[in-house]
Order: sequence, then C-alpha cells, then structure tokens
Amino acid sequence: MFKKLSLSLLLACGVSAQADEVNIYSAREENLIKPILDLYAERTGTTINLVTGGADELTQRLELEGANTPADLLLTVDVGRLYRAKAAGLLQSVESEVLSSVIPAKYRDSEGEWFGISLRSRVVIYDKEAVKASDLSTYADLADPKWAGKICVRSSSNIYNQSLVAAMISHGGVEATEAWAKGFVANFGRRPQGGDRDQINAVAVGQCQLAISNTYYLAGMLQSADADERAAAESVAVFFPDQNGHGAHVNVSGAAVTKAAKNRDAAVKLIEFLVSEEAQAWYAETNNEYPVRADVPPSELLQSWGSFKADDIALDELGIHNAEAVRLMDRAGWQ
Repeated sequence: MFKKLSLSLLLACGVSAQADEVNIYSAREENLIKPILDLYAERTGTTINLVTGGADELTQRLELEGANTPADLLLTVDVGRLYRAKAAGLLQSVESEVLSSVIPAKYRDSEGEWFGISLRSRVVIYDKEAVKASDLSTYADLADPKWAGKICVRSSSNIYNQSLVAAMISHGGVEATEAWAKGFVANFGRRPQGGDRDQINAVAVGQCQLAISNTYYLAGMLQSADADERAAAESVAVFFPDQNGHGAHVNVSGAAVTKAAKNRDAAVKLIEFLVSEEAQAWYAETNNEYPVRADVPPSELLQSWGSFKADDIALDELGIHNAEAVRLMDRAGWQ
C-alpha cells in the first residue's frame, strides 16, 4: 500500500484547482529521498505516494503491472537498471528544457527516457598504513600480481561492479577486459561477500589492502554514529583511478517517467525540482553524492578528497555492455 508523505495544501489555502499527485516507486532508502519529497509536497501542494523496495523488485513489479501500474515515476540507482527498464519498454520519453539544460548529456538518456539526478564514483579505497597513493594508478593496474591477495570487492552479481566492467569493455573491448578481469580475480584476498561497507571494513582490519567502493559508502561511515565504523573509515583513504586516462568511473541515481504514468506532467515537474539548485545541494550535503549539476558544489567532505577527472563515457554504454560484462565476469571466475 502506498505511504502518504503529505496531503494537498491547496484546499487549506482556499485554492479550488485539482492538486497534482505523483506515485513513486523508489529504490532509494526512504531516509535518502523522503525529506526532499516532503519539502516538495509542502511547497507545491502535490500529493506524493511512495513505495520503496529493491531496485530489481520494483522493475519486475512494473513489468507485472503493465498498463495497470499506479507508478508515475521510477527512482532507482545505477544506469544499468535504468537501461534495463528502458529496454523492457517500461519508460517513456520526456522533453524538458529544464532537464536538458542542467543535466549534462552524458548523464541522461539520449532519447529522454531517464535522467541522472545525482552522481557517485566507484573508486579504490586503500589502507593508509600499508599503501601509498603513489602505488596506485589505474583500474587496469589492479590486475598486476603485486596486488595478489590484497583486494576486496563485492560479488559480480552487484550492478555497480557490472557497470564498472561494462565501462572497461566500452573503452578497451571484451578481450582486453577479460584478460584484466582474470588478473583482478587472481588478486582477491577473499571470496567476494557483503556490500561496499564490508569491503572497507575488511581493509580496516587488515584482511585486504585495497577495496572497490562507491564514494558515498565511505562518506556515510565517516559520519556514522557508530564509533567503530568511524574508526574503520578513518583508517583508509580514497584514490580516484585513471586520472591520466579516461578518468574515474562514475554512475548515477536516476529518475524516469513510467510508460503508463497517469500523472505524467506532475512527474516531470518533480524530476525538474530534483535537479534544481536547492535539491541538488540537499543531495550533496545529506547523501554525500556528487551533484549532477556542475554549478552546485559537492559536500565539504567530498571536497576534502579533492577534485577528480570523471570518465567522460556516455552512460548508455554501461547498459549496452551490461550483459557482456556479466558473462565476462563469470568466465573470469568472479563469483
């Protein structure tokens, strides 16, 4: 059942017009999206109905519901999932001067079916005592035997890892990427398990010296109320790979209007708000994600890690090469 986040304020204000309504399926954790939706509802009088769930679960739900879905808007993470939803015919094209002007073309679908609303980079997290930043360079270097037994990473079933490999395929082709993946797997310090925070913790306790993680996981640990989690995060540092090459891998959390949306215009207005300067600043400070807008600065914490060159790849490529990435990772023995 939908959870009501706010009631229309229009009647209370003496406005007789019908208030907007938007029904949202969101793969974002409620605390990472609800406050900004509450603000929008209060400001505009829009009634927002929110269902949260796993990203794949929500996509499957949209497929099963078809034209009968109540969802107007899909909020999800990783372009791989947005691409799958588009390929399944679950989304519709949107034309918006606001969205096309503030979101760089590489961070939105070329046919207007999805839009990035925040950015994250998939980086190397390293043990500050055991590794020097000067020892690190590129993603490709992680296959070097010098890192044997020193790398922790989550499973190949994780979409974030699949998208990283898809980007490598786009840049270097399948053959070269598979050779890299085999060397990378040979350097694992343990069988892939857990999430990104688990990889960071494994580095903190000396189980590995390097981990692959999205930036916001480390930021969340540094700001945790748990002293042990903060201590673990403080023992490691961030390295942005490929600064002399393609740049560090980036991905998005994104929004898309569903094909069967009953409240299409209201859904588009909400996406436009999510990329406003105000909402982007909130994302930056609250979620420690990088704004999709170039004119909004990251949080002070993210700024403390320094600026970095981001991979300029069109994110469509991550979806295009996803299936091949999954097969390649399996052949390389990446569990």
